[in-house]
Amino acid sequence: MVEGVPCCVAGSTGCSRSAALVQPTYSGAMSARWLVVLLTAAAFVAAPLLVNVQPAAPSEISATELADRIQQSADLGWSGFVETSGTLQVPDSDSFATLVQLLGEDSRLRVWWRSADDWRVDRIRNTGETGLFRQGGSTIRWVFESETATYSPVSKIRLPDASDLLPPTFARALLQGVRESELSRLPARRIAGIDAPGLRLVPDESATTVGRVDIWADLGSGLPLQVELYGLGEERPVLTTTLRELALGEPPAASTDFTPAEGVQVNYQPSVDVAAAANAFAPYDLPSSLAGLGSRDGQDPGAVGIYGRGPTTLIVLPLRGQVAGPLGRQLRDRGSAQFTDVGTLAPVGPVGLLITPFRGRRSAFLLAGTVTSETLQQAGAELLERQ
Repeated sequence: MVEGVPCCVAGSTGCSRSAALVQPTYSGAMSARWLVVLLTAAAFVAAPLLVNVQPAAPSEISATELADRIQQSADLGWSGFVETSGTLQVPDSDSFATLVQLLGEDSRLRVWWRSADDWRVDRIRNTGETGLFRQGGSTIRWVFESETATYSPVSKIRLPDASDLLPPTFARALLQGVRESELSRLPARRIAGIDAPGLRLVPDESATTVGRVDIWADLGSGLPLQVELYGLGEERPVLTTTLRELALGEPPAASTDFTPAEGVQVNYQPSVDVAAAANAFAPYDLPSSLAGLGSRDGQDPGAVGIYGRGPTTLIVLPLRGQVAGPLGRQLRDRGSAQFTDVGTLAPVGPVGLLITPFRGRRSAFLLAGTVTSETLQQAGAELLERQ
C-alpha cells in the first residue's frame, strides 16, 4: 500500500458543517488513483455552484471583535477543500520552486487539520498529487508520481509552503501585530455554505506595498474562509485563497498519519529549504531591525531575518554563489530590473526582490517582501555596511 492519495467528496449536501468527507485510502492500482484525482477535481468545480447560491445574512459584529475571533481560531480542527490563485511571477529557481507554484499559479488543496503540528495538505494536479504532512517535529513531502517521501526537521525559519496559504493560517499571519485603526468591516459573503462577515485591513505602514487585505470568516468559530490580498492601487487581488468546502471538527488521527509502504523511496534532508539551511548553517547574525522594521517575532534573528508586521514583511537570507548567480541573472533579464549601488532590484507586483553584490568571500544577500523599493535599498545598504 502506498500513502498519499487524496479522498473525494461523498454524500455532500452543500452544508459545510455536515459535509461527509471520505477519509484517505491508499491503493497501488493506477486506475483507482486516477479515478480519485478526477473525482476530486470535479468536486472543486461543482461545490461552489451548490453552496454559494444563497445570499449571506448580515452581521453586527465589530471589526475588532471579528479580528479577535479569527486569531483565537488557531486551535480549531477542520478539514476541507481549498482553492488558491496567485498572479505573482516569482523568478523560477530550483531553490524557490515551491514559491513559484504558490504565488504564481492556481492550486487545489485537500486539507486535514488537527492542530498546528499535526496536519496534512495534498496539492491536486492533473498529473497526480503532492502531499505535505506535519507530524510533530518533522515534515514529510510525498510525491505521488515518483513514490518518494522526504523527511525534514521542522524549522522556525523557512520559506512559505502550502500550509501557509490556507485561509486560516494566512489570515492569522496577516493580522499579526494589527492595529485597531487599520481595521473596518465588510459586507458578509456566502462561502462554503456559511454566512461569513467580512473584515478589511488597510496597513498603516509607509514601507508597505500592500493596499489592503480582505478576510471573511465563520462568525461562530472565527475560522477564516477567504482571504484576498491587494497591492497598492490594484483593483484585483494578487493572491486569493478560499475554502470551497468545510467540515468543522478535528479529523481522525489516521487522516494525517504517514507510514511509508514497502517499496517507497524514503529520503532525509537536514533542512526543509534554502532558508532553513541558511539559518542553521550560515555564519551570520543579522540585526534586530532593518530599514525601520523590527524583527517579526521580537527576537534577535540568526542568519535569516524576518522583519515587519501583518502583511508588511521583509525576509533576508544569505545566498551561496550557485544559488545567487542564476537568480541574479534571472532578475537582470527582466525588463523591470534596476541596477543600484546596493544590488539588483526587481519588483514582482507588490513583492520586491533585491540581491546584493558579493563582498570578498562573503555571501550575497537576498531581500524579498511586501515592501517598497526604497525600503529594500535602505535595508541592503545597512547590511552591506555590516560586512
